Amino acid sequence: MTAGHPYFAAQEDPRILAHRGLVTAEMAGDGIAENSVAAIAAAHAAGATYVESDCHLTADGVVVLFHDPRLTRVTGDDRAVAEVTHEELEGLMAARGGLATMADALEAFPEVRFNIDVKADAAADPAGRIASAHAERVLLTSFDDRRRERALAAARRAGGGPATSGGRGVVARAVWGALPGVGGRGARGALAGVDALQVPERAGRVRVVTPRLIDLAHRHGAEVHVWTVNEPDDMRRLLRMGVDGLVTDRADIALEIAQETGFARGR
Repeated sequence: MTAGHPYFAAQEDPRILAHRGLVTAEMAGDGIAENSVAAIAAAHAAGATYVESDCHLTADGVVVLFHDPRLTRVTGDDRAVAEVTHEELEGLMAARGGLATMADALEAFPEVRFNIDVKADAAADPAGRIASAHAERVLLTSFDDRRRERALAAARRAGGGPATSGGRGVVARAVWGALPGVGGRGARGALAGVDALQVPERAGRVRVVTPRLIDLAHRHGAEVHVWTVNEPDDMRRLLRMGVDGLVTDRADIALEIAQETGFARGR
């Protein structure tokens, strides 16, 4: 299926969303970090139309593409993103592939569609305003539905309407509605205004991605994207099940699999 928002018009499914860009083993050996300019460029060069990323706000109000609230894992600096300036973070990322701000990434990669997970409350309004000018190629999301809705509201006030995928609350209601015997009750309200469900295949002992969930989402006009899928056999199995997209650290491999017979032009 193809959802109605222009964000999804770039290609037929299945969609391959490059998780934080693409960092090959060779790139990692050279010190290149996820969510960097180099990682986004590598995903684009490999043929990825969609890049999944995350955003935080620096101390001086710049929306940067960065996953963790703290810099420790990526840079070795133990400060929070919110405690450093844009210039300081740019210096820390200079040898790690280059810092990507949300605004600069959208300008530098006009052919890429960005899936932005808003990780901090402070980033919601500015991320929404930035997304507004590029609404046809931005999907805004957050695990926190209130934060997600705040970002969307900011985008709409600025004149644009990005796509969106549901947060934890939306996903929980959709998964409940897809249970045997529930018959989809509550799904219409849960999925109203939602373009996609982006979910793990399992959450603990609970199987999230099922044929029932996929069918329910499709009946209400939403795609199903599964994260984070890195094994080729899992990619093929989920695509055969009917999911619309894969969020993966191995976009290079997933793109090849997506071109295999039976996947290249949808199902």
